[in-house]
Parts: sequence; C-alpha cells; structure tokens
Amino acid sequence: MTIEVWQFVVYLILALIVGLVIGFFATRAFIKKQMEKNPPINEKMIRAMFMQMGRKPSEAQIKAVMNSMKNQK
Repeated sequence: MTIEVWQFVVYLILALIVGLVIGFFATRAFIKKQMEKNPPINEKMIRAMFMQMGRKPSEAQIKAVMNSMKNQK
C-alpha cells in the first residue's frame, strides 16, 4: 500500500494550510492577551509626558487623551 506522489503533495499542502490557520489564531489570541496585560500606554505614562512638556495635567486632560487613544483603535 503506497501513497502516490500527488496524494503526498496534496496532504502536505493541506497540513501546511491547517498549520498556518491554527498558528494565526493562536498567535492572535496570545497577542491580545499580552496587550490586555501590558497596554502600550497608560495614564501614568501620559502624566509623565505632560510633565516633561512642563505642564501639570488635570484628570480631565488625562482621561481625554486616554479616550482619544481608545477611539483610535
């Protein structure tokens, strides 16, 4: 019982496609989890950025910047 060459090629291509799909969704889930755990920017960073510019930010300004960043996604 031998597998023909064309059957082997078809199985190889199917395995590659299935692997790519599984890899894509697994990587996507991992990245989402990491982004929730370690957001790219937080209120503390915004406050430090304002202070570097020589301004004392109010909570309203910080919330406005956070909301504008969330809306950009």
